[in-house]
Amino acid sequence: MSLLDNFAKNETLSIRAGQVRTMEQEHSDPIFANAAQAAARFSGDELGNVYSRFTNPTVRAFEQRLAALEGGSYAVATASGMSAITLLILSLLEQGEHVVCANETFGSTTSLFSKVLPRLGIEVEFVPVSDVRAWQSAVCDRTRLLFVETPTNPLCDIADIRALSDIAHSVGGLLAVDNAFCTPVLQKPLALGADIVVHSATKYLDGQGRCVGGAIVTDNDEIYQKLFKMLRTTGPAMSPFNAWIFHKGIETLPIRMQLHSENAERLAQWLLMQSAVDRVYYPGLSDHPGHSLAKAQQRGFGGILSFEVKGGRTEAWQVIDNTNLISITANLGDVKTTITHPASTTHAHITAEQRIGAGIKENLIRLAIGLEAITDIIDDLSRGLARVD
Repeated sequence: MSLLDNFAKNETLSIRAGQVRTMEQEHSDPIFANAAQAAARFSGDELGNVYSRFTNPTVRAFEQRLAALEGGSYAVATASGMSAITLLILSLLEQGEHVVCANETFGSTTSLFSKVLPRLGIEVEFVPVSDVRAWQSAVCDRTRLLFVETPTNPLCDIADIRALSDIAHSVGGLLAVDNAFCTPVLQKPLALGADIVVHSATKYLDGQGRCVGGAIVTDNDEIYQKLFKMLRTTGPAMSPFNAWIFHKGIETLPIRMQLHSENAERLAQWLLMQSAVDRVYYPGLSDHPGHSLAKAQQRGFGGILSFEVKGGRTEAWQVIDNTNLISITANLGDVKTTITHPASTTHAHITAEQRIGAGIKENLIRLAIGLEAITDIIDDLSRGLARVD
């Protein structure tokens, strides 16, 4: 029985899970860098560290902490969020099988599913993320995976995780949920029926944009074994130093996600009142189509919002270029607020038709709200909006 078995709150798990002190009794986490024992470990007869690419104590500590927060039993850390998704595909899918993916996934994810998977002989069908009937109609007896982000990037559409889980399982498939926007603090997909949770650790798990990394979490031993074996063979491993950064970053995740959400909700309400703004996309707003569902399956609405300005790309760029405090970058999840133009950055490498299908317009701006004083964020954004008002 673990000491943490009696402590299941996010605030405690985010600080204490995944840390096993050595005889040195260190308060902070260390960074770790006979022939018979080596043979036993390489063969799998004895548990223990073999080679840092796939068995490293610092990486394992991060994996265990994230798995504990997600309510899963296993996690596999990877070099990036996209390498996590690629590892998932290589581990679980075979030629001739079928995948259903949401239209509104991140641009690189869409490119991976639409351009790379068909080359592997895997058929992919895209459907609207919130249209449960479309998901039901898309699956067949060859469907092995449903893949979804919720909330989506950048319009914050919401998928019904429990309903999609039922659809996937009805045909013998699996549901994978990208939980990077909410993190396990705000949403636990495994508890809602998902089989796999994917993360870009680069985002909120770090919280300061210091390192690139990804992770996959599951409660299924068979899935984990496939993931681990593929990681060992193909090598998209997370570095121990990056794992140490993410492991420490998670310690403040609960309090950060609460303030990210509070700031984003206040900013969304303010944007609704601005004459230069045509529309605001934030699930915390009562008129958002996914508001009720988000309220039911999330503990908060998150720190991401998007809005459309009056005009097109020129006006959107004017808003972005005339902010001073907010950082212009496609990354998100930092303590610093960031701003980007999705059509020319995060979704620039998908086709115009795919952007239209995902609702990415030329006048759309995405904000990842940080932890600065909300009045300063509003003042800075006011300068940009004044140029198109």
